[in-house]
Amino acid sequence: MSKLQYVFVHGLSGWGSYVERYQKMPYWGMRGGDLMVYLRSKGLDSYAASVAPTGSAWDRACELYAQIAGVRTDYGAAHSQKYRHERYGPDFSARPLIPMWNEDTRLVLIGHSFGGATVRLFSHLLAYGDEEERAAGAESISPLFEGGSADRVHALVALAAPMNGTTAYDLFADPSFDPARVKTPWWSKLLARMLARGTRAQKDERDERDWAGHDMRIDNALAMNSRIATLAGTYYFSVPCGFTEPQPDGLHRPKRGMEPLFVMRSCQIGAYAGTTAGGVRIDESWRENDGLVNTVSAKAPSGAPANPLDRAHVEPGIWNIFLTHEGDHMALQGGLMRRHEIREFYEELLTWIGSLPPAVSES
Repeated sequence: MSKLQYVFVHGLSGWGSYVERYQKMPYWGMRGGDLMVYLRSKGLDSYAASVAPTGSAWDRACELYAQIAGVRTDYGAAHSQKYRHERYGPDFSARPLIPMWNEDTRLVLIGHSFGGATVRLFSHLLAYGDEEERAAGAESISPLFEGGSADRVHALVALAAPMNGTTAYDLFADPSFDPARVKTPWWSKLLARMLARGTRAQKDERDERDWAGHDMRIDNALAMNSRIATLAGTYYFSVPCGFTEPQPDGLHRPKRGMEPLFVMRSCQIGAYAGTTAGGVRIDESWRENDGLVNTVSAKAPSGAPANPLDRAHVEPGIWNIFLTHEGDHMALQGGLMRRHEIREFYEELLTWIGSLPPAVSES
């Protein structure tokens, strides 16, 4: 069996091992110590990628490829022209994320939050490349856009990922809903403003559609889903999170112990029902949430084959959905202000995934 390498991809406003603060405050295992160090001590070859904190899924996928392959980031001639930014980005040739990634190794990709969209798009591009980039007529093209490498990914894990978007963005754009009228603790408003500042993109001259905030809107997330294939030779797993309680009036409120930063937004998500600009009806089933992401959105991408996880009958090419993890949005990352013990969870999960037989590739 091929050697497996486990690559963790952070969510919105997160950071990985290329960022200096990761050494003192690791995104993975923040309050319990660097999860990558622990997993490697258990024989699990694990790495923490660093992609654009507020960048689009496309830009992040291109950066992820550059880090893994040890090359300069190429966002593509067609993409960079369309979205008005430089074609080339950071160069990782002197310091690749993985010391050796070759035909004898396969990846297990673990994406938290918006990292889920990043790894899904990355695996799709590895398999199929991109037709627009191939047709752009550039003198050179990144191997990522050529495709033909579906067999390089053994499994993909999405953790608390807004695969169908999150109403945390859409509820502010619905004229029929007033977020300010949702009852929340007085202190939560102050913390929500801190959260908003931390996740706000430092905009430049690029197109407004080339940011994470755009990709996480429900209409846009569903459009992205229609372009990302579920590969027959890859195992897919999702771990949705939920940390709210239904109320007699049908609304959802956060449970005691939720990260304080998320309380206000959780209350608003738990009160919202409406319709997106594209006509998608958001009903009461979207109210359960983890503070930032609707639980129902974190189960499987729209249109993709999916079943509840049955460890005795795991199939590739289909989303295997774990039971909802009782925890807020950062519980599976290790927590922000509240510590969550995650080492045993990941050791068991990755060891089990690594024991699954290689599936038949599409390439």
